[in-house]
Amino acid sequence: MTSFPDAPEESAAAAYSGGWLTAFLLSLGISLLIVSPFFSRGIASGHDFEFHATSWLDVAAQWKQGILYPRWTEGANHGFGEPRFIFYPPLSWLVAPALSFLLRWDYVPIAFIVLVQTFAGLSAFAFARRLLPRRAALFAAACYTANSNALLMVYFRSDYAELLASAFFPLLFLAALQLCGTIESTGKRRSRALVLFSATFAAVWLSNAPAAVMATYSVALLFAWSAFHERSWHPLVRGAMGLALGFGLAAFYIVPAAYEQRWVNITQALAPGLLPSENFLYTATNDPEHTLFNYIASTIAVVLVVFTGVAALAALAESRQAAANRNGRQIWNAFLLTAGVATVLMLRPSSLLWQLLPKLRFVQFPWRWMSILTIPFVYFLSAAFSHRRFRVLCTVGAVAVIFGAAVPLVQQTWWDDEEFPSLREAIANGNGFDGTDEYDPVNDDHYNLPAKAPAAQFLQSGDKADVPASDSASSSAPKTPNASVPGAAITVERWTAEDKVVNVSSPQPGRLALHLLNYPAWQVEINGSRIQPEQADDSGQMVLPLPAGQSRIHIHFARTRDRILGGILSLLSLLTAAALFFWTRQEPRG
Repeated sequence: MTSFPDAPEESAAAAYSGGWLTAFLLSLGISLLIVSPFFSRGIASGHDFEFHATSWLDVAAQWKQGILYPRWTEGANHGFGEPRFIFYPPLSWLVAPALSFLLRWDYVPIAFIVLVQTFAGLSAFAFARRLLPRRAALFAAACYTANSNALLMVYFRSDYAELLASAFFPLLFLAALQLCGTIESTGKRRSRALVLFSATFAAVWLSNAPAAVMATYSVALLFAWSAFHERSWHPLVRGAMGLALGFGLAAFYIVPAAYEQRWVNITQALAPGLLPSENFLYTATNDPEHTLFNYIASTIAVVLVVFTGVAALAALAESRQAAANRNGRQIWNAFLLTAGVATVLMLRPSSLLWQLLPKLRFVQFPWRWMSILTIPFVYFLSAAFSHRRFRVLCTVGAVAVIFGAAVPLVQQTWWDDEEFPSLREAIANGNGFDGTDEYDPVNDDHYNLPAKAPAAQFLQSGDKADVPASDSASSSAPKTPNASVPGAAITVERWTAEDKVVNVSSPQPGRLALHLLNYPAWQVEINGSRIQPEQADDSGQMVLPLPAGQSRIHIHFARTRDRILGGILSLLSLLTAAALFFWTRQEPRG
């Protein structure tokens, strides 16, 4: 039977002083090397940089308003807002603004990358230390901290949320192997493994949705494989329990995001250019820039696939000690299966699966499966490294893969020192920033919004709810002249992200056009009576019918039932996880 070297027993103090501390310093040092080009070239302004930067800045502004957990993105659509924070997982846009209390904003992206990749290295060390000797685990930490997929996210994509989700992947796979029984939890009950798995699984969902979809399918595959190998339903049952508890912990985000999709144009996430069919490996489109990036990502993916296969063969060939870990071959098989499935899903013949499997199409880019492939890659390479005969070859191979990706990525990405300050200035001036198509409320076209409109504008009652379109609107968009009412007075008493109070005095009835998108969560009261707001036909701008005389308008972003339900489920899940954890601690060892 083929097996793998087991991690030697050592005291907790020795593990800390000779293992964890070294892993931390190693991961931190490599993370600093990753961001070193930022100090001479500026900030890497990749595909998603503006989206993440504006989210961070908007959250920081709302914290100053006393809103600790934002839901409505105030500055989006140039001040009209959007429900971005309902749908986008919260961890990245909570962590980065917190760093701004310690550092200047210009250094927040750098600090975020260093923090996340240092954690990624420690996560990989914890994963590999449970499976391999300490030296090999340190090698795994170094390889995962600087893996080529992470470099692609740092330099070319600026996808900080997916980078954060990937940092949890080693812990997630470790917990999954423990939960299904492939790794024995010496001296610990499986309920502790259940809590670890569910917490890590929830952390992935709270970091990045596409990464979470891939993680869900991947761990489900591990549970199914373990059940097949053991010819037992137990791994599937334990896995289902872990997934359910993990979904429950993240329910405060997942439930509103799932329920309120009916209120936005969520299908715009699959607009042309974002479809899986346009992003399989080496797919060419009519967009030269899209094709160039696809070729870059595809080349990195192919290199990972090849090195994963070679490392797997080397690890298998060199691990034939009869007294080694009896579950080693099962782990090897599990990771080979994971690598194989991740590879297949990046290729065009898998297109039918992308259409049939629930929510898989929202991963958008098949090459994203590199994030999953990186786990088997690091494991196999580190397993081979643990054998002296392959140590030099593994080191040379890792360096070649990492630097082979880093050098061209650093040279070809867009470096910009001005974009972040420009976004900060636009928000400070009240100009806001562009919105996101998939978070547009239903029946809204944010390109027709009047970007220069005041906070509130009074219109004659006979006029339609349409308002002047912005300069970016098409010439065919319907336009209505500015029909302000003589003698009407408007006073904005309060205008924050989630609470707005406006006083209007008018000698005749009319309509009040607000610098705000209509959305079902907005509750509107006029003189203490709840009303249903109207909206402009071509843009979704909120419009309120007003009587003659004095009107006090109070608009509040309410806690909807789906948010209440999600919060209750998360609280119950948290209490369940705590009960399992503390009940486990009270049990005798052995």
